[in-house]
Order: sequence, then C-alpha cells, then structure tokens
Amino acid sequence: MGKYDDMISLPHKVAQSRPPLSARQRAAQFSPFAALTGYEECVSEQARLTESRAPLSEDDCAELDRRLAILTNHLPERPEVTLTLFIPDSRK
Repeated sequence: MGKYDDMISLPHKVAQSRPPLSARQRAAQFSPFAALTGYEECVSEQARLTESRAPLSEDDCAELDRRLAILTNHLPERPEVTLTLFIPDSRK
C-alpha cells in the first residue's frame, strides 16, 4: 500500500468563499521569482541613450556673440527668442 493511497478516494475540496483561479493564475504561483530585484531597472538605465555636450568651435562662438549683440540692441523691442540649452543628465 502506497503512502497516499488512503487519500486518493477523498473528494477534492473547493473553497466556497473564493472564485477558482484560472490556469494562468495557478501557473503564476510556480513561476520563478526575481532573484535580482532592481536588476532590470539598472540595465534599462544603462541602456538609456544620452547626449554629451557638443563643443563649440571658434566660428560657432563668434556667431553666437554676433547674434547676442544683435539681440542686445533690440532688447527694448522685447524680441521673442528661442534657445537650445544643454542640461547634463544627473542620472548618468
């Protein structure tokens, strides 16, 4: 006689207070857990692309100075200006 032969003929108990789980929900109970918590976030952060500051050439600096001088002369007219500003990524 086997170890569990006396239990084979017993009826299967089903909880009346809870709905039955789907096959997917039951399988999820046995899925592997995340042994390295935070690993995926760390990998995705390292994979995130960031841009580095582009150095200005002397010609670029001269052009910027020229445009700033023009802007300074027109300040009383309150001109609308669009700027591109580099802000370093604090997380990288």
